[in-house]
Amino acid sequence: MLKIDNLTKTYGEKTAVDNLTLHVAPGEIYGFIGHNGAGKSTTIKAVAGLLAFDSGEITVCGKSVKADPLAVKREIAYLPDNPDLYEFLSGIKYLNFVADVFDVPSTVRQERVHKYAELFELTADLAQPVSSYSHGMKQKLALISALLHEPQLMIMDEPFVGLDPKAAKAVKDLMREVCNRGGAIFFSTHVLEVAEKLCDKVAIISHGKLAASGNMEDVLGNESLENVFFELEDSTK
Repeated sequence: MLKIDNLTKTYGEKTAVDNLTLHVAPGEIYGFIGHNGAGKSTTIKAVAGLLAFDSGEITVCGKSVKADPLAVKREIAYLPDNPDLYEFLSGIKYLNFVADVFDVPSTVRQERVHKYAELFELTADLAQPVSSYSHGMKQKLALISALLHEPQLMIMDEPFVGLDPKAAKAVKDLMREVCNRGGAIFFSTHVLEVAEKLCDKVAIISHGKLAASGNMEDVLGNESLENVFFELEDSTK
């Protein structure tokens, strides 16, 4: 589903991501863990086609992010940690705009908007301008927009920030639903307890380098994700 091979990205003298390789298979929820500045957001933006990189290759469903970016964007949904939405639109107009971009048929979009708006308790607010939404409401609207075209790969940067517990539970259920239909999730999070319970696989990045990756049980051994994370952090200082 997602193949990152030897990804390197520099900013001047600083190497933000250093020869990173990891693969996400269909049906997997893959957690991406690291401290602030470790290279998580840089990697995620490169996968989403928003950031050029110096060397390496990224493919989604066999399509190259560099060579065929438009084809890749049809297969993915990208959810940033702070969604930048068109605030002059109402919620429903924004969702229709996104559905138009992805050529989602009218009847299909109506069904999906109804399903997800009810799930996130946003139906009554869809007629209101996005500018009136709280951060949590904007996060929910962005999630709905990301799900409208049933992406094969969902790329999520800190997806639980700003969500109440009920919405966070709904997001976890939807992540598993995406994987059950053959899709995959690649997401970053600071909430290690959530990652430990939710993820099939995990990768830990430290100072731009991959410190550990694999099946959750193999990475953890007999320890918690928190303990493994801090041990790896200490060893790479």
